[in-house]
Formats: sequence, structure tokens, C-alpha cells
Amino acid sequence: MNVTINRDELISLVQNLIRIDSVNPYLDEDGPGEKAIAAFIRERLEAAGLEVHVTPINDTAVNVVGILRGAGGGKSLMLNGHMDTVSAKRMEIPPFEPTLVDNKIYGRGSQDMKGSLGAMIAAVEAIAQAKVTLAGDVILTFVADEEYKSIGTEELVKAYKADAAICCEPSDLAIGVVHRGFAWVKCEVLGKAAHGSRPAEGIDAIVRAGRVLQELERLSDRLAQGTAHPILGAASVHASLIQGGTELSTYPDYCRIDWERRTLPGETEADVANEIEAILQKLRAEDETFQASAELSFLREPFEVGLDEPVYIALQAACKSVMGKTPEVCGFSGWTDAALLQEAGIPTVLFGPVGAGLHAAVEYVEVDSLVDMSAILVETICDFCQ
Repeated sequence: MNVTINRDELISLVQNLIRIDSVNPYLDEDGPGEKAIAAFIRERLEAAGLEVHVTPINDTAVNVVGILRGAGGGKSLMLNGHMDTVSAKRMEIPPFEPTLVDNKIYGRGSQDMKGSLGAMIAAVEAIAQAKVTLAGDVILTFVADEEYKSIGTEELVKAYKADAAICCEPSDLAIGVVHRGFAWVKCEVLGKAAHGSRPAEGIDAIVRAGRVLQELERLSDRLAQGTAHPILGAASVHASLIQGGTELSTYPDYCRIDWERRTLPGETEADVANEIEAILQKLRAEDETFQASAELSFLREPFEVGLDEPVYIALQAACKSVMGKTPEVCGFSGWTDAALLQEAGIPTVLFGPVGAGLHAAVEYVEVDSLVDMSAILVETICDFCQ
């Protein structure tokens, strides 16, 4: 197999991807979404001879799918990456003017995850140019909105399936096999409005919300001391947002707390719902005048894949071949679209380049790792899609 990755062309491709502002509009009202970068990727994939499908999701969100068809009879492999980025407004470097310094490409999305998008494209272009005959299909999926609610991959799995997938989030060239899930909880605490000079007539909803916060702290301590995952460690909870009150001289009749619960594999939506109800029941039992309600407003399941999956075995072998060493196994602290792919019945692993600055003021990806990643993807595809 004579398939090579052109380093300079890969650098140029990643820089061109970074130049396209694809900030998620749900995270920054000035963000344009994925339309422009989707058009660029579509043109690139069509030029490489892939079968290309574009799926608009809403006014700003769009998915692009490129398929390198196999001859038939082999396993199909999906490579997944998101086109959106977080806001670039507080960056200390020019976000959309990528610079190459000391083997690092700087810019918004360089690590998360336009470097990976470039490596995905370069790998399949190299296979197509080398006229390698595959039995199974390679399905490149470029999705919208991963940084917010992942409506892109939610839409994707309704129409596309594969025998396995690699979610190409940055992993420092380790193979990711697990990550946490999360749940968002909205809690509303009621009081009674009154003039600030008349305490007998008022009930302070903000002060009463403090009771909820105390219970969250106790829950946090219990989770920290509970059963830990061997890779991820303990589950967690934190208060994220609080709002209430109307003016200084009025007893507040309402306070809202939003908190986030990070879950481990094996924890369920019912577990989180039971925790919420237990907190409210305890506070009502302590004070019959306490009034509050809470609901689970959004949930994403945790992810874990077995080390006996063929996609893991093929990727591990490719890493050994390219890098000359066995790759590390890792977990992700954050959530990824891998959970949605796995939930849809597609065995999935995580694999991506080395870099730093996820969502930070300075972000970069290391070029050497992109070249290695792309070469590893080539070998994995040629092994798996037979």
C-alpha cells in the first residue's frame, strides 16, 4: 500500500479551515454557524471524487457527508467531526488568521477540531488518489452544533449507519474509550414579596435557595467519596447559574438555580431524577413552608466502549504501525458526539491530535500529530474496510 500524506498540503488545508469563521450562534450571537465551512468542505470532497450529501438543519446549521464507496462486501467506517467552534471574542491571538510557529498551528478551532477535520479529509483524499480498493465504505461526517446541543449528530444518525466510527476529537493520539455524561437541572424556589421593612410579611426566596445550595454541596461531597470510574474518577455536581430578586428594598418572591450533574457510565437519568427529588423532599420535611420545584431540563448519556471492538483493535494496530508504540487508552472529561453514535448502535472510539487551548484564549494544534493522525486513519481504514 503506497499511500502518503503530504505535510504541506495538510497544513494549508487546516489553515484554510481555520480562516472560515464557524462560531456557533447559540454560544455567540455574532456566530455565523456552519454554512460557509460546509460549502468549503463540500467542494473539497467533490473534487476528491466522493459522493457528497448536504443536509440543512436550520438557518445556520448544516451537515456535510462524504462517502468513498467500497467495492462491496466489506465493513463500513464512519469518521465524525464537528465544524462549529466556541466564541473567539476573548482570544489573545488572531482567531481566524492561522499562524504556523514551532510546528504549531494557532487559531480558533485549530485543536477543537479543524485540525482533525483536515486530517480526516487528507486521509481519504490520499486513499482515493492512490486508487486503493476498499471493500467497505468510508463515511466522512462533518456535523453542526456539537459545542451546544449536538443537533448535527442527532440528525446524522437518523439517516446514516456504519459498522463502526471514530469520533476525531483531540485526544493527544491516545484512544479514547470513555467519557462522562451530563444533566442540566432547573430549580425554582418560591418566596413571598414584601417591603424590605416588613419582614413579617415577606419570605426571602434567595435565602431559601441557599438551602438548596447546601444540599448540592453535600451531594458533591458524597459523589467525590463514592465509587470512582477507573479512568474518569468520581462523578460531580456544581451550581452553574443563580438569579432572583427585583430590587434592594423588596423581599424576593422567586429564585432560580441551574446546576449541572456530570455522570459516569452506569448512572442513569432515573438516578439523577431521584437525587433531585431527594433534595426537595428533605427540605420540605425540614420546613413545611418551603416551596420549590426542579426539573431535568437536558441530559446527555455517558459513553464507554469495549476494548474488544474491531474498530479499537484496528486503530490500535495502526497506531503501533505508524508511531512504533502502543497508544495509551484515555477518557475524556467532557462530553462528545461519540455517545450519540454509540447510542445509535455504532461502536465508536475517540482519536485525534495533540494540542492545547480548548475554548481558551490561545489555541493550537501540533502539525506532527496531524500528519501521524492522518496516516493512522489511512491504515485503520485500509484494515477495517475489508
